Amino acid sequence: MRQVKVSVSGYPRIGKQRELKKWIESYFNGELSEQELINNAQELRLNQIKLLSQKGIDYIPSNDFSMYDQVLDAAVMLNIIPSQYQALNISPLGKYFAMAKGYQKDGADVKALAMKKWFTTNYHYIVPVIDDTVEIKLNAQKPVEEYKTAKALGVETKPVIIGAFTFVKLAKFETINREAAVNKIIDAYIQLFKEFASLGVKTVQIDEPMLVVDLEAQDIELFKSIYDKILKDKNGLTVLLNTYFGDIRDIYQVVVDMDFDAYGLDFVEGKKNLDLIKQYGFPKDKQLFAGVINGRNIWVNNFEQSLEILQTLKQYVNPENIVISTACSLLFVPYTTKSETKLSSEILAQFAFAEEKLDELNALRELFAKDDYKSDKKYQENIALIKQKAQNKAYIDLEVREKIKNLTEKDFVRTPDLETRFEIQYKKLGLPKLPTTTIGSFPQTIEVKRNRARFKKGEITKEQYDQNVKEFIKQAVKYQDELGIDVYVHGEFERNDMVEYFGENLSGFIFTQNAWVQSYGTRCVKPPIIWGDVKRLQPISVPYSVYAQSLTAKPMKGMLTGPVTILNWSFPREDIPLQEICFQIALAIKEEVLDLEKNGIKVIQIDEAALREKLPLRKSEWRQYLDYAIKAFRLVHSSVKPETQIHTHMCYSEFGDIIKDIDDMDADCISFEASRSNLELLDDLQANGFKTAVGPGVYDIHSPRVPSKEEIKAAINKMIDKLGVKKLWVNPDCGLKTRGWEETLKSLKNMTDAVKEIRAEKGL
Repeated sequence: MRQVKVSVSGYPRIGKQRELKKWIESYFNGELSEQELINNAQELRLNQIKLLSQKGIDYIPSNDFSMYDQVLDAAVMLNIIPSQYQALNISPLGKYFAMAKGYQKDGADVKALAMKKWFTTNYHYIVPVIDDTVEIKLNAQKPVEEYKTAKALGVETKPVIIGAFTFVKLAKFETINREAAVNKIIDAYIQLFKEFASLGVKTVQIDEPMLVVDLEAQDIELFKSIYDKILKDKNGLTVLLNTYFGDIRDIYQVVVDMDFDAYGLDFVEGKKNLDLIKQYGFPKDKQLFAGVINGRNIWVNNFEQSLEILQTLKQYVNPENIVISTACSLLFVPYTTKSETKLSSEILAQFAFAEEKLDELNALRELFAKDDYKSDKKYQENIALIKQKAQNKAYIDLEVREKIKNLTEKDFVRTPDLETRFEIQYKKLGLPKLPTTTIGSFPQTIEVKRNRARFKKGEITKEQYDQNVKEFIKQAVKYQDELGIDVYVHGEFERNDMVEYFGENLSGFIFTQNAWVQSYGTRCVKPPIIWGDVKRLQPISVPYSVYAQSLTAKPMKGMLTGPVTILNWSFPREDIPLQEICFQIALAIKEEVLDLEKNGIKVIQIDEAALREKLPLRKSEWRQYLDYAIKAFRLVHSSVKPETQIHTHMCYSEFGDIIKDIDDMDADCISFEASRSNLELLDDLQANGFKTAVGPGVYDIHSPRVPSKEEIKAAINKMIDKLGVKKLWVNPDCGLKTRGWEETLKSLKNMTDAVKEIRAEKGL
């Protein structure tokens, strides 16, 4: 039997029960010392390495573990720490967290670095800033120590490093000499390879996901110039060029001729990679890490499809050089189905989380080594399992499917036009210039979480639970009264998560107990699983919004999550097109919108925080996605009255290249995250003549620091200079659920005071 090796590109790091999150937050709160945090994190990391070793994984990753973010880790490895953080009189780990979260203590006040989405995932990375204050040099302590501690356990690992090209493309350059900075980065990577070689490292994994996007000639030349230097002397290292989230069509012929020893290609999302190998061949003396295990979804692997890919590869690649791998890191899936005790065995059998994907790698290894694998029991059982789900009529709703089939273009168009609605709404709502609002959620305090937990455990009744929620809402309204906010929110105290909450009230969704994944830093989410056809079962948010509106004469926003975000922040089914799932969800949310309107809610926010997130990495594929995503949003609000004001919200993405499509959503107002990116979005809005009313975030809610009134005034005045006053709103950049009340109220008071002063100064 042929010897087949298996590899994992990366592994989750938050812990099965979000231990890392809890330790870091305890450290932030002063309840855990820095050394205790470091020790706990190391134990978690080493236990995971032991697990991968016990599972027989041949290529086990190290340096994929992170206290916050792997791109931030790479910046620290290169000593790219701007002066405002270097100057802080705190530990290196403290400076690391200051870059991620900001720092406001002992007279120091520095903002966090910008945060953006990691390609098409719901993971966020910290954007490194390379300015003239940084001294770029190798600081290899983390990757070296993580390799050495694993080696001390008797486990050989492959260090995982963000590639120099991807790092350069993701970083923000504020230096007068970009070329010199890039050369110093190259020198640091050369030095890193020398250190690895001296330690006896056998294989190093260089992650270059930027190779799967549209590359221009200068990009290809930059990549080649970087790695021609880095690979000049590998010191005996096997260098694995690892790519994921797509195919490398623009650079395939270039990279296979370069001096890499192995290539990691994604055959799940990068189906064209197989065509590239067929067309151009593959070097006989190099390894291919074939990514056939989906690292981004939770369904069991289809052995028939995976083995068909592997069998095809055998015709073009030396079979001895094929390593079966995950298509990307397993960072984007939960830890293990073993933590789920409430789902039936029939349902759990369809899922493979991170640990189960290790077993799938071993099963594929065993089957691929056989010539007659189709008669193998494991193969036959997998085929039967896949068929069982596909043929199960219980998750098909013919009525919903008929509604989708009968949609016409009229269902996606709202009348009258935007400008006419604008005049109607402002008269009806009586809004001042520069109206103030918040994005939706208010702090999820211990009391709020305890109320939810007690209800779930059956310790209190639904009536008691709702009464407590009403008390939280009443307090939130009182705070907004005191602040002088113009358009209120009820605070979302009944919600655990903006997607999970709605999914719980829709058919077709399955929910887990512990299927947590990291979104950013200490923020973890538990994505719902779309199991079947979707429809609304009952009114979802209406009772809470109606109660909140009864407490004030000010407009109270109804708060909903949009269909694209619900889809993108769930684990989707794979048996029907994403467009059909999205339209099913849109029809369900549309019912909720019309119910809110019928019950007197005059402002309704339909959040589409994740619309940009799943935009394909290649522009040639944008249209197909945007056509259904924009239409799904329009479907939700197309039937409301002209006087009903529709808001939406988007966060942590680059919007400049799709700004016209966002305008085409035909919302009445859109709020954007903008503060962490220094309001760069304003130029895009101005350049494209953005028609929709807009609220670019005036301060960063993901940092605990409290912005001053003067800081917020400067931001608002910058917005006025770029966009004018007529359609400008003032708001924080995102929901406030992760903040405490003290900092929230201070920040909002500075925001409302800033607006009052500007109105007075400008005679508004």
